[in-house]
Amino acid sequence: MLSALVLAVPLCAQAQSFAKGADVSWVSQQEAAGYAFYGDDALRHDPFALLKAKGANAIRLRVWVNPANGWNDGSDTLYKAKRAAAQGQRIMIDFHYSDTWADPAHQAKPAAWAGHSVAQLRTDVYEHTYGILSYLKSNGINVEWVQVGNEINSGMLLPEGSTSNFTQLSGFINSGYDATKAVYPNAKVVLHLANGHDNGLFRWFFDNAKSAGAKWDVTGMSHYPGASTWSSDNTKIGTNMADMVSRHGRPVIVSEVGMDWQQAATAKLMLADLITKVKARGSNGLGVFYWEPQAYPGWQGYTMGALNNSGQFTAALDPY
Repeated sequence: MLSALVLAVPLCAQAQSFAKGADVSWVSQQEAAGYAFYGDDALRHDPFALLKAKGANAIRLRVWVNPANGWNDGSDTLYKAKRAAAQGQRIMIDFHYSDTWADPAHQAKPAAWAGHSVAQLRTDVYEHTYGILSYLKSNGINVEWVQVGNEINSGMLLPEGSTSNFTQLSGFINSGYDATKAVYPNAKVVLHLANGHDNGLFRWFFDNAKSAGAKWDVTGMSHYPGASTWSSDNTKIGTNMADMVSRHGRPVIVSEVGMDWQQAATAKLMLADLITKVKARGSNGLGVFYWEPQAYPGWQGYTMGALNNSGQFTAALDPY
């Protein structure tokens, strides 16, 4: 049954440009720890194939500079990208510009870049971005989207790239943008913030970034609505998406979305509604990426995947 479903999906995926995605950056680490993934037939399958059977036509992968344990470095990213490409899935690369997690509360420079001047940091961003992307391209990987920074609400490469100095922050952003275009001229560069429901935040950040000369192609958003507030939260992100398209003339993408795995039925309703709201932007609504749907409940403390304790995907992904 699974093989039949997998064969059926590529035609559908090729026929539409809307990205129905999944960030699966943990998958190789999970497999190394002994975790496996199962279909509705209770048999073990490749998680990329399982996601494809669910309708996921795109994969997002984070990149760290010099991670302590090697996960999310260049070789690990290539390994996962090859598996996605083998399933015909489109690829987004998410540069954190850190040795570990980057998010609104954490934007630490890589240890190897500590003490570097602002000018050297711009070079560091360019060389790291160019190096990883060239490595992927030379190994046959096509990259469709590149995130220059991850949830950069507070900036990146702090303190130099703080939002207290949008000129310096925009210099780092533009280094990543230029490096991306040098390797993949047609790739779309995404600037990504958390709290996609917060229109005031997005207006403040992107207005300032634009004034400082930042270059980007797509506005990216994270969205983790509450199980009891998802409808109003979705309305807010829908309003924000419409405003960002109108205000800055760039398409939008939901780079991350998730909900408590135990609320699968609610997550299904939320995701279906969110997809409708993104598609309402027409060609300016590019897609949605579920964040780590293959995470076993409680893996690394995370509980907002779309997998049950038996290693099977829940109904949360059915809207794909």
